[in-house]
Amino acid sequence: MRAIGLMKHGGPEVLELIEVPEVKAEADEILVQVFCAAINPTDILARNGGIAERQKPYDPPYVPGMDISGKVVEIGENVKTDLKEGDAVMAMVIPNGQHGAYREQIALKSGAVVPIPDGVSFEEACTLPMNGLTAKLSLELLNLNHGDKLAVTGSPGAYGGYIIQIAKTLGLYVIADTSEKDQKLVKSLGADLLLPRGEKFLKHILERFPEGVDGLADGALLNEKAVPAVKHGGSFTAVRGYQGTGEREINFTQTWVRTQDCMCEKLDDLRKLVNAKKISLRLADTFSPSQVSAAHKRFEGGGVRGRLVIKFY
Repeated sequence: MRAIGLMKHGGPEVLELIEVPEVKAEADEILVQVFCAAINPTDILARNGGIAERQKPYDPPYVPGMDISGKVVEIGENVKTDLKEGDAVMAMVIPNGQHGAYREQIALKSGAVVPIPDGVSFEEACTLPMNGLTAKLSLELLNLNHGDKLAVTGSPGAYGGYIIQIAKTLGLYVIADTSEKDQKLVKSLGADLLLPRGEKFLKHILERFPEGVDGLADGALLNEKAVPAVKHGGSFTAVRGYQGTGEREINFTQTWVRTQDCMCEKLDDLRKLVNAKKISLRLADTFSPSQVSAAHKRFEGGGVRGRLVIKFY
């Protein structure tokens, strides 16, 4: 069976087409024929060694990837589900050795797999699970109330975009960072107030809201540079482990999406939001498995608005 893996950490060129053993569904698993896998920032860090210290030791090759869409091939004998063989599904994958999304088939615990949204392509569907669950978790951790002010950094990205759109379903007032070229996109996502990105973002927030905002989701990894924008007793969540120092009684949390593995109810909630046109799926481009190095190189070049997707079919 084909997969995309790496024998050693490095640049995009270390990714290669490899053969991995066929898999079958265990009693509590669903086997999925992978049609599409999205490329995410975590995949880049897994490839270049940026998160090697957090990964379990493995024997090469390592197969990255956290997002799939495809069709059900086999359902384990103990699985209770409304899904049937041939159904179109999506899932978040927690990579472990050769168990990553960049492969033609993968067996997953049944709680990880849900139907794709109505009327969307496999390419679009695979852009939702990991980033959507990350955004949903961030908002749960921020624990804001209807009408509260939420600041979002990295707004044009997949995580930032989902944060904005889900936040609006919760009745939050959203302040988003953006460059001039991304203003139309970020506004279309539903942001209430657009402010310049980077360190200017903090300055402009405090000019308009001298006490600070109720919560901040830091998709741009500004970390300590963004903390002054949060009011005393407010909430701050980071996506790469920044912990803060507890200043001004701010509730600092870390958004680790791995904790959301097999939470099919939450992923299905996101599917329903897509069906209700509350969340938009943003597909930037598609690549064949043989083009994955070029895809990673393009992603690392920045400026991609939406997700790059590997097509296995």
